[in-house]
Amino acid sequence: MPVWIIATILAAFFQNLRFLLQRHLKVTTLSTMGATWARFAFSMPLAALALALWLGVTGQALPSPTPAFWGYALTGAIGQMLATACVVTLFGRRNFAVGVTLAKTDVILSALIGLVLLGEAVSLPVALAIVVGFAGVMLLSDPPRGDVALGLRARLFNAASGYGLLSGLLFGLSAVCYRGATLSLEGGDDLLRAATALVVATFVQTLTLGLWLAWREAGQIGRVLASWRVSGPMGLTSMLGSLAWFTAFALQTAAYVKALGQIELVFTFLVSAFWLGERSSAKEIAGALLLVVSVLIIFLGALP
Repeated sequence: MPVWIIATILAAFFQNLRFLLQRHLKVTTLSTMGATWARFAFSMPLAALALALWLGVTGQALPSPTPAFWGYALTGAIGQMLATACVVTLFGRRNFAVGVTLAKTDVILSALIGLVLLGEAVSLPVALAIVVGFAGVMLLSDPPRGDVALGLRARLFNAASGYGLLSGLLFGLSAVCYRGATLSLEGGDDLLRAATALVVATFVQTLTLGLWLAWREAGQIGRVLASWRVSGPMGLTSMLGSLAWFTAFALQTAAYVKALGQIELVFTFLVSAFWLGERSSAKEIAGALLLVVSVLIIFLGALP
């Protein structure tokens, strides 16, 4: 099995755990930006430690950054930070499973952005998988019961869909930029280039959002540090998931990785049903099944 497939599945699994812990922080303790910063602040030292350990074990030197690397890394870091804030905000509007799923518009958007920025096209089966997955997202974008649902217009323009689509755009941009960043580093193996790009990105995110919190929500920094019992494990799952994502991006185009990464929804719905006790409608389940079909198309097409 190709390494990028294994890395993507691991990334999706750890990301699901991270979203669960982040949701807990958002609904119990922290503000949207506080819960967002907690993810970066607690994962950045762990990412740096992982990079140092890999350097020590392999005896490699740090890859040499290029001007293109800094452009891709900074753009990806800011895009991911804002996308994460959108998802955390979304948790207050839809249930856990639907909130994460709406962000999956990043699959089709990463394909388009990747074509524009990196000139990386997708094959016909992958394009089909993306279309099937997008149909599933559309089914999941109906307003929750009790809200006004007026057909396609209501599906596209309710607040939850707006946050989901914006997060998808930003996640798609960050995915393509992170692939560009790993490809722009000179020297080192795939894992070393992935870890290097990850450390730079999380440092930028921790510093940028930390300064914003100090200016606008100073009390949140103390609350984040006090939440270490939850934020610590969240930082660990975030680091493991991000390292797996970056490794997959170093090996395969962002569109392929993101399309297969929809397997996260299987984990998400299991957590939603059996841990959080949330109930999903028949239409939401149908949308999730379409996304599973999309994942299977990618998986079977990628096997030798």
